[in-house]
Amino acid sequence: MQKTHAHSWISKFAFAMGNLGHAAFYGVLSNYFIVFVTAGLFSKLSSKIAGQLIGLVTSLIVIIRVFEIFIDPLLGNIVDNTKTRWGKFKPWILLGNVVSAIIMIILFTGIFGLVNVNWIAFAILFVILFVLLDIFYSFSDVSYWGMVPALSEDSKERGIYTSLGSFSGAIGWNGLTIIVVPIVTYFTFIKTGKHTQGAFGWLVFAGIISLLAVICAVIVVKGTNEKDNLIRSAAKQKTTFKDVFLGLAKNDQILWASLAYFMYSLANVVTNGVFYYFFKFILGKPQYFSIAGLIAILVGFFTAPIYPILNKFIPRKWLFCFGQCCMISSYFIFIFARENIFLLILGLILFNITFAQLVTVLTLTDAIEYGQLKTGERNEAVVLAVRPMIDKLTGAFANGLVGYIALAAGMTGSATAANMTAKDIKVFESLAFYIPLVLAVLALVIFLTKVKLSEKKHATIVEELKDKLAAGKTAVAITDPGKKITLLAPVSGFVKALPNEQLPDFKATGFTIKPTENKIYAPFDGQVHFTFSTKHVLGLVANDGLEVVIHVGIDTVKLRGNGFITHYADGQHFKAGQLLLEFDPEVLKQAGLSDTVIVFFTQPRNIANLKLNVDQQLKHGEVVANVTLKSN
Repeated sequence: MQKTHAHSWISKFAFAMGNLGHAAFYGVLSNYFIVFVTAGLFSKLSSKIAGQLIGLVTSLIVIIRVFEIFIDPLLGNIVDNTKTRWGKFKPWILLGNVVSAIIMIILFTGIFGLVNVNWIAFAILFVILFVLLDIFYSFSDVSYWGMVPALSEDSKERGIYTSLGSFSGAIGWNGLTIIVVPIVTYFTFIKTGKHTQGAFGWLVFAGIISLLAVICAVIVVKGTNEKDNLIRSAAKQKTTFKDVFLGLAKNDQILWASLAYFMYSLANVVTNGVFYYFFKFILGKPQYFSIAGLIAILVGFFTAPIYPILNKFIPRKWLFCFGQCCMISSYFIFIFARENIFLLILGLILFNITFAQLVTVLTLTDAIEYGQLKTGERNEAVVLAVRPMIDKLTGAFANGLVGYIALAAGMTGSATAANMTAKDIKVFESLAFYIPLVLAVLALVIFLTKVKLSEKKHATIVEELKDKLAAGKTAVAITDPGKKITLLAPVSGFVKALPNEQLPDFKATGFTIKPTENKIYAPFDGQVHFTFSTKHVLGLVANDGLEVVIHVGIDTVKLRGNGFITHYADGQHFKAGQLLLEFDPEVLKQAGLSDTVIVFFTQPRNIANLKLNVDQQLKHGEVVANVTLKSN
């Protein structure tokens, strides 16, 4: 047992290390490659040609990255269909990181100096290499996050993997801010004897981060173990670009939450992208740029763990608003009070106090049930595709905007803070801070006025879905009409028929069990038909087509998954008696909720005869019902 536990934490550590390098590499690709392009790539060319090439390269990057969104579903399908003895994710994680790292280094050499020899040939090769770089990075990105369900069948444990990956990713992303100037300056000095940020320093910086990404990918490959016995139904669904937008069009809460997140994300990425220029050209203190990354990491250490605690007392809508108000306040400091070091530090702290990403993920997750109730369609794959798509879009637009800001404000080539005119500073402020400020305000307004999917409303939606299921408004084909099915008690306890004194208004066909244990087992051989994000409801379908829903507790939707541990994956096949779910009776008791387990048939019209063994104590695995399906 100790060995298994130790291996579990080795796997978690290895997975977290993967995103340390992965996020750092993406930071170089998203933020610092543009800085290199504007500051060092064309330093040997005339200012006129350099300006034209900077405009060309930044425009190409935006076009390429937007186009990449169209091919991401194809890349996901390729990963899904990969079969090797190492699994389907690991080969692409390693190959994607190695190839993209090599191409990254080539680009930071100016394609081996071609930029100074033939800029037309450079532009053509740049497009080819950057497309390949983005494709192979996307292979590693899709595979890294896609492997989470293959690492564990427990939702709680999957949450740990995701949290650790996000946490280490924040360190990798923000850590660049701490190390970039010292590394680039030091190696530029070794090469040229000048304390500036030159092309050679940028090349070494890119090489270090590329090597880190490859090392971290190797750690993931060596330290994790894909489990082949779990197949998520969402992974089988081939989501296309069209599917994503159809899903958005049909679900207004996904649409508004996504739009609010887009505004926030674009403001966030643009501001992070211009911080280097801000410290170097506006403040004239590039050596202090590391402060921004250090503060981001420290704030992240406190805000990420405190979110679930705050959310117990404060609805997520107001946490989103609080984070946006902090972000908005930071822009006023950057614009009007940046010369005061203490206020500047306060601005950096406020800028990084944001719950937007966490709130958006939870809102989009809840929007799955909202869409299911509204349209009758439940497409998790669409929801899972939305946020990464937004991140790629904002990354692409930010790349173009940051490049344009550098050009418009004269922050290219060998320019320094001394070269900045009042006009240059005004142009920088307008584009670098006023536009993100407007975006941050729009994100706040949209979320406040248009996103109605609160925790309370989601709880109501789940209960409505449950009532629809109880009324038999779903359908799975009966594969063996006339078949007699034995239903086993999913949990030990006292059995009563529905409706009863606890659920007098619940007009469903089924039974309740007052449990004497906290484990739910499969009542027959079948498949997980559907689940809710709140974990307290589980839809099962027998191999013969009989549908049942197991609902743990009364009003337990209010717990939002707290106190529940799942042992299944969506779409997973199971055998009778297999452990599917655990719940903590103390959590339910402290919340003042009943732990009564409700089991009901969602298609009673397909049942010809039903015999229930009720008003008695049963152990799990004993026969609780005999069902005969209707014949044609």
